[in-house]
Amino acid sequence: MRSNRAVLRASVSLAATLPMLAGALALGIPAASAADNPHRDTLAGTKPAWATAKADKGATADSAQVSARVYLAGRDAAGLAAYARAVSDPSSPSYGKYLNGRQVQARFGATAAQVAAVKSWLTSAGLKVTSVTAHYVAVSGDVAAAEKAFGTQLHNYAKGSATYRAPASAASVPAGVRDAVLTVTGLDNAPHKASHKDQLPPPDAVFRNSGPFSSYYGSNVASTLPDAYGQKIPYAVRGYTGKQLRSAYGAGGYTGKGVRVAITDAYASPTLAYDIATYAGKHGDAAWTTGQLRQVLPGKYTKTKECGAAGWYGEETLDVEAVHAVAPAAQVTYVGAASCYDDDLLDSLSKIVDGHLADIVSNSWGDIEANQTPDLAAAYDQVFQFGAVQGIGFYFSSGDNGDEVDNTGTKQVDTPANSAWVTAVGGTSLAVGKGDSYLWETGWGTRKAVLAADGKSWTDFPGAFTSGAGGGTSRTVAQPYYQKGVVPDALAKANSADGNRVVPDIAAIADPNTGFLVGQTQTFPDGSQRYAEYRIGGTSLAAPVIAGVQALAQEARGGKALGFANPAIYARYGSKVYHDVTDNPTGSELAVARVDFVNGYDASGGLSTSVRSLGKDSSLKAVKGYDDVTGVGSPGAGYVASYRRR
Repeated sequence: MRSNRAVLRASVSLAATLPMLAGALALGIPAASAADNPHRDTLAGTKPAWATAKADKGATADSAQVSARVYLAGRDAAGLAAYARAVSDPSSPSYGKYLNGRQVQARFGATAAQVAAVKSWLTSAGLKVTSVTAHYVAVSGDVAAAEKAFGTQLHNYAKGSATYRAPASAASVPAGVRDAVLTVTGLDNAPHKASHKDQLPPPDAVFRNSGPFSSYYGSNVASTLPDAYGQKIPYAVRGYTGKQLRSAYGAGGYTGKGVRVAITDAYASPTLAYDIATYAGKHGDAAWTTGQLRQVLPGKYTKTKECGAAGWYGEETLDVEAVHAVAPAAQVTYVGAASCYDDDLLDSLSKIVDGHLADIVSNSWGDIEANQTPDLAAAYDQVFQFGAVQGIGFYFSSGDNGDEVDNTGTKQVDTPANSAWVTAVGGTSLAVGKGDSYLWETGWGTRKAVLAADGKSWTDFPGAFTSGAGGGTSRTVAQPYYQKGVVPDALAKANSADGNRVVPDIAAIADPNTGFLVGQTQTFPDGSQRYAEYRIGGTSLAAPVIAGVQALAQEARGGKALGFANPAIYARYGSKVYHDVTDNPTGSELAVARVDFVNGYDASGGLSTSVRSLGKDSSLKAVKGYDDVTGVGSPGAGYVASYRRR
């Protein structure tokens, strides 16, 4: 999908160059690379890495259709990044001096002249403008027109088992509009889409947990099952609820009152309002008040089969219920994307920024870094920076496949969590004891072994790795200033002597074996649809939990927005406000027992008993200090209170 690209451009007088541009277009100058034409400037990163000479299958037909977006750089792209840093840095005199939407557009947004120049260039090349927003100009047309507009040839390339279109060289733009253009997306037509990170089947097929359960960690010991790590182990919890999570993460008397939290996912659950109200009533959360939940949805949905639309319903329900469980008085706005593709997800994020719909934005979706492209990275980062200068912070789940080696064969991080402009949220296994007391956390990493047929041992104990918190060192994003002096060089410089972004930044409960209880309307085998509950985990849970904790912190700060939170999060590193999470918090290795329905619904298909080890996340390790499983740690009892204004 995306990588981070610094946006640097020389100052060019648009007024002086427009006549030259118009003349060139009128003369019908043919497309050429920027190197061959001094009147064109290259857009770095617009040729994907997979478009190699070896994979080249020849030119794309001139008549094939292209849909693209030209993202607008605005008045001062470098100034936007600089101001976003200044207002987010507690050590800066500009810290917290946010701009409102009108001020942002006046200072950093695209001018009418820039938009007009871009539209003129594109239409003169034969492309049709299909929409114009504050962020981009969308166009469509045939390949011949796109090649003329962007100064490159489009070829077909083999990518895996499929063939996709892509530029044969980096796209370029006429020098006269270079200051107006950030990047172009859509010249390659490989799928650019995200997936949600929970580990469950879609909710159109019912999912339930079997028992026995623990009501809190260790309350029900599996005394008849074999030992693990030399001791009897407890059954997995039924699923923690809001009261337990609030206690574990130091909510105190704060509720998120007056704070606005947004959640983005694809599509929208048709039973969300009923489900969240039912869940809150069953588990002691404050009742939802009139208007406390708002949904901002597109006019129509697309690519529903490709994206598995129904599978996103559980993600949305989890996110909303988790935020409300931790911050029961916060206002929640759900912003649904038209599909799981990047263009639509970017539109959802832009809606939040353009309308300042919230100060805190939870996002439980993403892709692997290898699938990122620099053009989309630039578009995402610009939205995050526009948010930062307005006091809006974005929180992204770090992934559920550990170092991704088992999933992809390559050690890598997930994106957009790899962006230097978002807070990447890692995952833990959480032990909440009797009386809702915090006991400990490990880094989330699960190995699974099943009960032998004779019931006397675990087969191949501790078993194979199944899932764990995503993390590691980016290959494409430079090390951000706030990580320097905190992240060990062994991590930061794992891929480059200059240092790179390391994921995550902070962490919270994610392990499905110590997970959260969620309630949702599901379809049962008899065809009926009714409310049911199940335990869930993943960094899809950690992200909204941290978003809820940040809502509490914002309330503690007197309602003043926290904005892009990473500089403040790292400024607190080493203090007692964090749980310094390690994989061995008790001095002995840990595990829980699970009994599951084989068919995912009831005992008619039989039961499966397994042991799930805690704190065993692929090659990643949660150690004392910063680590690439839990970042600086999880919020401790003093975290929320540390934001109180003095």
